[in-house]
Amino acid sequence: MDSRADIWPCILAMVPVFILGIAIVGWGHDVAYVMHGCLIAAVVGWGLVWLIGRLTDPPRSIPFAYNDEISKWGIMATFVWGVIGFTVGDILAWQLAIPELNGDTYFSNFGRIRPVHTTAVIFGFAGNALIATSLYVVQRTSRARLAAEHVPWVVLVGYNLFCVLAITGYPFGITQSKEYAEPEWYADLILLVAWVGYLWLYLATLARRAEPHIYVSNWYYLSFIIVIAMLHTVNNLAVPISISEPKSYPLFAGVQDAMTQWWYGHNAVGFLLTAGFLGIMYYFMPKSVGRPIFSYRLSILGFWGITFLYLWAGSHHLHYTALPDWVQYLGMSMSIILLVPSWGSVLNGILTLNGAWDKVRTDPAVRFMMVAVLFYGLTTFEGSFMAIRPVNTLSHYTDWTVGHVHAGALGWVAFMTFGAMYKMVPWIWRRGSTYSLRLEAWHFWLALSGSLIYVGAMWNSGITQSLMWQTYDETGAFVFAFIDTVDAMRPYYFARAIGGLLFLIGGCIGAFNIYKTVNGPALVQPVPPRNGPLSLPAE
Repeated sequence: MDSRADIWPCILAMVPVFILGIAIVGWGHDVAYVMHGCLIAAVVGWGLVWLIGRLTDPPRSIPFAYNDEISKWGIMATFVWGVIGFTVGDILAWQLAIPELNGDTYFSNFGRIRPVHTTAVIFGFAGNALIATSLYVVQRTSRARLAAEHVPWVVLVGYNLFCVLAITGYPFGITQSKEYAEPEWYADLILLVAWVGYLWLYLATLARRAEPHIYVSNWYYLSFIIVIAMLHTVNNLAVPISISEPKSYPLFAGVQDAMTQWWYGHNAVGFLLTAGFLGIMYYFMPKSVGRPIFSYRLSILGFWGITFLYLWAGSHHLHYTALPDWVQYLGMSMSIILLVPSWGSVLNGILTLNGAWDKVRTDPAVRFMMVAVLFYGLTTFEGSFMAIRPVNTLSHYTDWTVGHVHAGALGWVAFMTFGAMYKMVPWIWRRGSTYSLRLEAWHFWLALSGSLIYVGAMWNSGITQSLMWQTYDETGAFVFAFIDTVDAMRPYYFARAIGGLLFLIGGCIGAFNIYKTVNGPALVQPVPPRNGPLSLPAE
């Protein structure tokens, strides 16, 4: 393969984005909007200059070797975004516990910086972890190098440019103001270019595989890539009012917009934060313990169950609203049935550890992944339970939902990420092990303690809120004023902030441990998981 083969397609994809940045700088009126235009033009312009310079390189054939540079940068981006997201999240938790900490400036107001936290964690931390691991896994399971040399950089840089535009725009009010506070139309276009490149790269690498079998992790990664592309496109259908303003109007309104938003919101959870991370589990857990998957057939059945059922479940967020009842009941029914394939994956992950339980005690990375699977089982059961309409009257609009979301985000997504990274970093940088197993263990216990405190506090605060809201006297009047319910939350909010702080400290320890591992001495020979034979799946 000629190393220059994909340069021109990359240039053709980037030129319109560069022109967009220049147009924003030239016609934009809003200061933050113009700053974004400058950032787009600078990053994409630098990329164009670099690519054009590569055209002058003499053609050379690339010998077979896995291309891991893109995964290395993706790992570093994962931990940078993780520390940012965890830090902002804990600041927000302390603002809720101590309202006086809430300021009125762009970068201290709760409403302005809350989406910075969600975007940094969901898209920055989790998204980069998925890109880094997926491009690592697809090469090993296909026994093929990535199908392009420059497209991966367009994907990674474009994706992180989207994240930067999002979190720097929110404090200045540049947002579509939806549930996940999506950035405006011009950032969406950049993500579209990066995501199309990601999908093509993944499919092209699979197409040139030397291994005839497509391993199950690739099924989950592909479903995550394809469905997120579909969700992003439909949910962000909007008409910009002008090139001079960072503002657009969505094509849907009213109940149609609500349904579209929660179709997007729940399936972003279902495919970015579930299917993608099941792809991580199905590769890194068996590889880490040296055991095949307990049941390969069960993993495939779980894949099709999750892929079909999740797409119908989003309406359970809209019980007792203007949404037609039949749509609400459909979402509830699919959510309950969804428990079956979800727990199939849980059992598959736990039973894969049979014969290797000693590693849970001695290897903190395996411990991270094992606990992640347990949290996944907990949150999927809880999610199906909360989707039932009578239960939803107790849980909806309360902190119980916040606790549920963070049981998945902290316990499932973050723990699986940390476990995979602690294995992947020594393999990819050719180190014997992480810098310090003791620090790895400290990270685990701090993260676990913080997660349990956080989630437990939110479960209690949410149920307390709901019971106070639904307490009436003999005349049918409310017993508690709304401010009374707010005041009753204070001890739980302090507990949440403390739990978040413990999780943040653990995350910082993990980032330091990874940094020291990367800068440690390399092995003379690569460790076995890098180029060793693939484990055969259990049938």
